[in-house]
Amino acid sequence: MTREELYDLAEIYLDALEARDPARLAWADEAVFTENNVRLEPGDGLWNTISARRRGYDLKAADPETGQVAWFGIVEEHGHPAIMGLRLCAKMGKITEVETIVCRSMEFGPFPSIETYVAPRPLMLADVPETKRVPRERMIAIANGYFETLQLNDGTLHTEFTDDCDRVENGLQTTNNPDIEGYPIAAMGCAAQFRLGQYIYDDRLRGRRFPLVDEEKGLVLAAGFIDHTGKVVDVTWTDGVTKTTSVFHFPHSFALLELFKIVDGKIAGVEAVFITVPYNMPSPWEG
Repeated sequence: MTREELYDLAEIYLDALEARDPARLAWADEAVFTENNVRLEPGDGLWNTISARRRGYDLKAADPETGQVAWFGIVEEHGHPAIMGLRLCAKMGKITEVETIVCRSMEFGPFPSIETYVAPRPLMLADVPETKRVPRERMIAIANGYFETLQLNDGTLHTEFTDDCDRVENGLQTTNNPDIEGYPIAAMGCAAQFRLGQYIYDDRLRGRRFPLVDEEKGLVLAAGFIDHTGKVVDVTWTDGVTKTTSVFHFPHSFALLELFKIVDGKIAGVEAVFITVPYNMPSPWEG
């Protein structure tokens, strides 16, 4: 499928979802549909509760080589907004895989910031100039290096960042944002945060998958889990002076869909949608 056909497929899916009518879609016989890391029958979950889709936020990535498309945006359930990440896979004109993460403010979604999730950053929508593109396997390695850096973060960088790289998590910009009260690390950029070892309490980056690579846009879609054992609470930055406290005081995991923008071999932007799930929860996409 072409990029345009994959984008159209995402729109057709979202229109059917908004209409609560999965019968509008061509499903493969053994199609796998998951919502928040649980396998459901197509038509269950959000299909029962969606009341609208907000058109303002529309971030897509497409991988014609694998027949996959991703969408990040906002849906509403009985008027309550939620941030959603979506991955679709189609083969021979039929949907074979649908993976969704829906971050709801009244359930297990960490800090969904609906009011700041207004429109995608131009960076994330732009094509990468051909001279600044890297091969897809290298793109995956760069994205995986981000997870290596985050896992038991000791200040070592296992990937490279542009100087102006920003990260958006569940609608909230968590880099170069000094306005987040009680979270001083948010005032710093991506590389600076990791060099200070703030995320030492992220014990494992487990179940890593990189199902979609959009070479034209420089986007890699990753999926997996961040496991928090809760054993590290008191954190001292690698400067040896600054002390902070982890907000994670008990075992749990985050299930995530995360987009990495890669330009000239460096991560230029990060956008994640994730939810809290039981500690060490397995994935329906593995094994």
